Amino acid sequence: VQLQASGGGLVQAGGSLRLSCAASGRTFSSYAVGWFRQAPGKEREFVAGISWKGFTTYYADSVKGRFTISRDNAKSTVYLQMNSLRPEDTAVYYCATARARYSGRDVDEYDFWGQGTLVTVSS
Repeated sequence: VQLQASGGGLVQAGGSLRLSCAASGRTFSSYAVGWFRQAPGKEREFVAGISWKGFTTYYADSVKGRFTISRDNAKSTVYLQMNSLRPEDTAVYYCATARARYSGRDVDEYDFWGQGTLVTVSS
């Protein structure tokens, strides 16, 4: 499967961005999808996840109430709406498909990864 993440950019603190993750080459709708991020010098961390049909979503505490994950299986695309952005949200954001219909927060639960899109939030 190929994943293409897009939508990153430079935004001021308090602003918004919407990331997209387009998938091809796999039965996308059968698997959970997650967004992760990695800041310079830090480990990759879980941001948000969504189950195969989109009925279950889960978030890292640091983004809860500010970020919203959604999916459109007809378009094989998952979105991450990011509002009230903070400088500490600056990172490369990656999308990944899980090995199951539901998944958790561990990177080992995900097998295919996109190339990442850079989000920079200025203060």
